[in-house]
Amino acid sequence: MNIRVDDTVEVVAGADKGSRGRVLKILKGDQRVVVEGVNRVKKHVQRSQKNPRGGQLSKEMPISISNICLVCTSCNSLSRTGLRYQADGTKERFCKKCGSGIGEVAPAKASHAKS
Repeated sequence: MNIRVDDTVEVVAGADKGSRGRVLKILKGDQRVVVEGVNRVKKHVQRSQKNPRGGQLSKEMPISISNICLVCTSCNSLSRTGLRYQADGTKERFCKKCGSGIGEVAPAKASHAKS
């Protein structure tokens, strides 16, 4: 799973197809993610001290990770990601379309450093 929190993704399947949003939460065990502004449902809440008016609350629900695709920050298009080691041994994600680095995944290891 090469998606991280705060990544920009686009929905490629489902009712919200074509909409872009930021990843808010990742549910690894269920292979699902919560994306900002996507898959919104209305939850009915009863009156309480916390919510004195009651009524309907709109919130995002998780969608399957197979229904989203990462948006590359440099080429601004949908892209698949890969993992590679840099010269100093750090592991990073990269865009397979343009080849630019998206972010560091793991700290430097001496065993993966190129001499």
